[in-house]
Amino acid sequence: MLFNSVEFLIFLPIVFVLYWALSRRLRLQNALVVASSYLFYGWWDVRFLTLIAFTTICSYVSGLLIDRFDGCRVKQKWVSGINIAINLGILGTFKYYDFFAGSMSQLLASIGIEAGFVTLNIVLPVGISFYTFQALSYSIDVYRGNIKATRDLLAFTAFISFFPQLVAGPIERATNLLPQFLRERRFDYDKAVDGMRQILWGLFKKIVVADGCAVAVDKVFGDYGAYDSATLVLGAVLFAMQIYGDFSGYSDIAIGTARLFGINLMRNFRFPYFSRDIAEFWRRWHISLNTWFRDYVYIPLGGSRCGKAVAFRNTMVIFLLSGLWHGANWTFVVWGAFHALLFLPLLLMGSNRRYLGEVAQGRWLPSVKEGVSMLVTFALVVVGWIIFRADTIGDAWGYICRILTSGEWAVPVHGKGVIVYALPMLAVEWMQRTREHALQLDAVKNRWVRGAIYYALIIVILWQESSSVQFIYFQF
Repeated sequence: MLFNSVEFLIFLPIVFVLYWALSRRLRLQNALVVASSYLFYGWWDVRFLTLIAFTTICSYVSGLLIDRFDGCRVKQKWVSGINIAINLGILGTFKYYDFFAGSMSQLLASIGIEAGFVTLNIVLPVGISFYTFQALSYSIDVYRGNIKATRDLLAFTAFISFFPQLVAGPIERATNLLPQFLRERRFDYDKAVDGMRQILWGLFKKIVVADGCAVAVDKVFGDYGAYDSATLVLGAVLFAMQIYGDFSGYSDIAIGTARLFGINLMRNFRFPYFSRDIAEFWRRWHISLNTWFRDYVYIPLGGSRCGKAVAFRNTMVIFLLSGLWHGANWTFVVWGAFHALLFLPLLLMGSNRRYLGEVAQGRWLPSVKEGVSMLVTFALVVVGWIIFRADTIGDAWGYICRILTSGEWAVPVHGKGVIVYALPMLAVEWMQRTREHALQLDAVKNRWVRGAIYYALIIVILWQESSSVQFIYFQF
């Protein structure tokens, strides 16, 4: 079920009313969350409900066993390791087996060896990377002692399957989300209203900006050899707007929807296109995934505590894993490597944490230095998005070479109208960059003005010809 669909428009109010009708009946509320979440997920393919149920049971049982073997670290390590192996084995089979089998066949064929690797040709379950990582975080945190194992299977199932963030995050931690399903929740009017505002902004970014950009982006990337340099540059910039509007829009809708149910999810984006270097970009983009790799891969490998060489290695590992997490294609791996190469000089010079505060703090406009830094960073990010969006490494290289060698800089023929929406989106987010989301309009005291802004956004959203386009990150 898509957030931008009629079905969800009917589904959400019904679940909302039933949920708060069960106020102060915690187990019934959690049971409704589980039933609603399984209906939400099963809307795509009922068969994959068994997969998420199996992942849930494995992680739940592993937590109980780790708790049971308290005092025997070896047994706890075995239990945690087996659960990790099972979950990653499922993820690897569904998402990566055919990719690696095909790549190995091509490699062997290039040296004259014919190897007939069997491919499975199985459908990738929606959101498998997201809920698998969420399940893994639970057993690892129980093993580390960061959280006690829960015996409440219903609450744990709600934690794994909570529908707002089930298929595209944020990737929640058990330390944050699970305790919220173990305690009574009260309706908070202000929180619910703020959630509605965030949902509205997310829908605007998805339906108006992302889906509007998608048409031009598909045309340009689908036949890049037919376009001049200016159009190709515009196509790459529009994809940057598309993927940001699509993914951060989903996160806004997910976080806002969760707030309707009294649940707080972690922030997943902090206006990343206002970053002044690549390190800051990665602290602001897909925060839940990047902090997951930091806490469960980078730091256990030694982080940056063991010298520059180890920090260099660990940084390469997490960027390559991040690229591979996004999909079974070498373009994603190269995209990860590209960002690692941009990040490493900052790490080696000790300047990777130079920008921790907001840009242009206390000012309307950035300084010249900040403006140039943001433009350079955005340009590098756009080059990375070309690699990310291309079907093959050859297409990515061809696209970039075409920009540099076509010698034509005519007025772009695609996407002019979309700029009308993308630029206002960035302008609004710039003005609201110190807020959690762009529609926290506390400074606008007149409620009629605020209402006019909300209704204007609703009209613009309804004006678009939308066919419930699937979110980009559902494929990951």
